[in-house]
Amino acid sequence: MPLIETEDLTKSFGYVPVIKRLTLKIERGECVALLGANGSGKSTLLRMLSSLSKATGGVIRIGGWELPREATSIRAQIGMVAHKPLLYENLTAAENLQFFGRLYHLDPVKNKIRADILLEQVGLARRANDLVRTFSRGMQQRLSIVRALLHDPDILLLDEPHTGLDQRGVMLLNELIMAARAEGRTILMATHEFNHAALLATRILILERGSMILDRPAADLDSAQLAAIFAEQVSA
Repeated sequence: MPLIETEDLTKSFGYVPVIKRLTLKIERGECVALLGANGSGKSTLLRMLSSLSKATGGVIRIGGWELPREATSIRAQIGMVAHKPLLYENLTAAENLQFFGRLYHLDPVKNKIRADILLEQVGLARRANDLVRTFSRGMQQRLSIVRALLHDPDILLLDEPHTGLDQRGVMLLNELIMAARAEGRTILMATHEFNHAALLATRILILERGSMILDRPAADLDSAQLAAIFAEQVSA
């Protein structure tokens, strides 16, 4: 059974279709890069898979559970990095992670140990007790990555996760994604960056105007080849 599966998935805003009868299967342990122009439906797809947005039609199954009926069970499996950091700016980094740990019913002691380890990995350990509103965009992005990993999810849904990161932040994030991939987590990453897609993914998908127009293994593609394919497949 695929870990992530959609059948005839559709999403419309009013009379405007954004996702069109999309059928997709992602196996456990795959790292999938989702490419597409602005407005192609990448963020909308991730929001539906994470239960943040309801589909207009079709079926979504995550780990055998179906959305929206079994959303509570599905949310426990997913770590999401969205366009917005989804953090509380008037709390410290540590307080944010304590709060999200309670939402996931994590043991407070184990949650603090894991939070400290993850903050160290993303270079934020020294800022743990600083208010999030004092963080740069890149630092907030790093903290949102920690939040997504906090409950040790099987699935990571990453929506342009490199946005706002400086070179060091990009390196740290890529190391985390490669470590997550080595641990057998399933990753779906929407990105505009061909080099990150070629480096990190095992499979490449291209979405255009809500339809999947390319699905192929990433093993034989470098960033230049991927850019050439994208330019050929995606209409202006």
